[in-house]
Amino acid sequence: MKFTEDHEWLRVEDDLIVVGITEHASTSLGDVVFVELPEVGTMVAKGDEIVVIESVKAASDITAPVDGEVVEVNDAIVDEPGKVNEDPLGEAWFFKLKVDDVSVIDDYMDEDAYTALVE
Repeated sequence: MKFTEDHEWLRVEDDLIVVGITEHASTSLGDVVFVELPEVGTMVAKGDEIVVIESVKAASDITAPVDGEVVEVNDAIVDEPGKVNEDPLGEAWFFKLKVDDVSVIDDYMDEDAYTALVE
């Protein structure tokens, strides 16, 4: 698992990259009350704002960590946004990206580097 400075986690599954937010981000947001996910088939570029999250404290966006195509979204967190707070590193993933080469995430932080960032 890799981590971005924007508090997203990235996990490789076969030839896809699964994206979610970290526990730190989930806690900082407070109770999540709304999630808007991208459409399957959307082509995204690194840095594109593609997810909207609203909580009792704030609204924020998730940006695409890499270029790719959204091939799956987690509708369960749209129906039950509170899952983002309950299991941010597991069941509450946001979307899956098809990329040309999953090694594009190698430059992101490992868990130790991310832990140091948030401390």
